[in-house]
Amino acid sequence: MYSVDLNCDLGESFGRYTLGLDDQVLPLISSANIACGYHASDPEVMAKTVANAAACGIGIGAHPGFPDLMGFGRRNMNVSESEAKAYMLYQLGALSAFCKAKGVKMSHVKPHGALYNMAAKDAKLAKALCEAVKEFDPDLIFLGLSGSEMLKAAKELGLKAASEVFADRAYEEDGTLRARSKEGSMITDEDLAISRVVRMVKEGKVAAITGKDIAIQADSICVHGDGEKALAFVQKIRRALEAEGIRIAPLSEIV
Repeated sequence: MYSVDLNCDLGESFGRYTLGLDDQVLPLISSANIACGYHASDPEVMAKTVANAAACGIGIGAHPGFPDLMGFGRRNMNVSESEAKAYMLYQLGALSAFCKAKGVKMSHVKPHGALYNMAAKDAKLAKALCEAVKEFDPDLIFLGLSGSEMLKAAKELGLKAASEVFADRAYEEDGTLRARSKEGSMITDEDLAISRVVRMVKEGKVAAITGKDIAIQADSICVHGDGEKALAFVQKIRRALEAEGIRIAPLSEIV
């Protein structure tokens, strides 16, 4: 039987600004990546999101990013490896406090935005992030882009690694995500997105932007919950996976 995790980036509201439909998305997924205050979120939002995720009984993970609230962590930053490592530790510690207060254990870590995309290609940056995770808690699962430097570094350091795929993003032939600034970066046809995901899980393949099939490993599917249409898509993709005989399970049961 095929099994896959459904993950979503949550807890990204800040102060009086609300982002996403977290309460409605939580019951539909198996893992939540919770923002840690650098690219989004604040202490109250973190506390509420951890509590709600715990109530749903799903995997709780940290979603650390660059310290860039205004840019939502999507702007590249030129930082040293020691800085990147410290950023990770700081944010892991922050989310861990709320998990400890609720009596739940953090299961995984998934970098956010520009930090994620840079570490997917930069071996030194990837190693720094993985070192932070290992020093903080070697039992945490490192969730990163399938075939990326992040997963290579995680495995080299002895961490559990989970390969993430994206339902609504196009891929380059090298397995990286097509930049949002380029045409065709987003898959807007829901049926096409779902058929691509099913193939990634069952066949380990996806068609790149050029049309060429590339190998891919789907331990976890990233879905988005920031919009009415996005919520309907999460419901639709969950139904489609179950109809295909694919079991939805948290990362702890996948890797």
